Amino acid sequence: MKRLLLALSFVFLFSAPAAMTAQAAQDLVIGVTPFPHKDIMLVVKPLLEKDGYNLVIREFTDYVQPNMALAEGNLFANFFQHVPYLDNMNKEKNLDLAWVAKVHIEPLGLYSQKIKSLDELKADDLIAVPNDPTNEARALRLLEVAGLIKLKEGELITVRDITDNPRGLEFKEIDAAQLPRTLQDVTAAVINTNFAGEAGLTPSKDAIVIEGGDSPYANVVVVRAADKDSPAAQALIKACLSPEVKAFIETELLPKGIVPAF
Repeated sequence: MKRLLLALSFVFLFSAPAAMTAQAAQDLVIGVTPFPHKDIMLVVKPLLEKDGYNLVIREFTDYVQPNMALAEGNLFANFFQHVPYLDNMNKEKNLDLAWVAKVHIEPLGLYSQKIKSLDELKADDLIAVPNDPTNEARALRLLEVAGLIKLKEGELITVRDITDNPRGLEFKEIDAAQLPRTLQDVTAAVINTNFAGEAGLTPSKDAIVIEGGDSPYANVVVVRAADKDSPAAQALIKACLSPEVKAFIETELLPKGIVPAF
């Protein structure tokens, strides 16, 4: 009997820490758009496990709900947006969200199934651009740099702020996620790299015009402002800015036009 009790005590002694460790693991729910944000978080996940956190990845297909879900406490963090978009959402929706890590840059590009160069554009050709404020402004600035239009000064400009359109182009504002589907109906479309990738487009190969690597629109990890200095946020930052994540971006995503921001 004594031997049995001793054996049970021995088993409990050495199994208890493992059980306690498993119970101590904290879930961190992060909202992402599929590519490349989910791909990057799959690299982050095992890194966070070493610090006692279980990363739960929740996918979204739009640019509004991830911020609302975060503000409402349904997520611990999100990863899908750049800083100008976040700043505008904080102001527009009266949110208190803060970015904590700049991870990568997704160059915006102009794509087409009907033309192969800007020289082929003619009067009344239809160009689709994202309809959210920051990405629309970003898209129009890209077209301005390419010499297609001229715009008013300012940050959140729209197609109504075009001051010169020498080729007589037409513009249509469309939800960013739907832009790849419009390529058969428009002459060209300015598409975010993540949505271009989902549609099988390779920015470095398929874009007629593309942003440079010095773009200020780095994609960031975002948390509620009250959580930005928390141990969980610090662990998330460390994992996102790790050598493993940088190596993944450089080897797997750089050929698709995505560059690290750290």
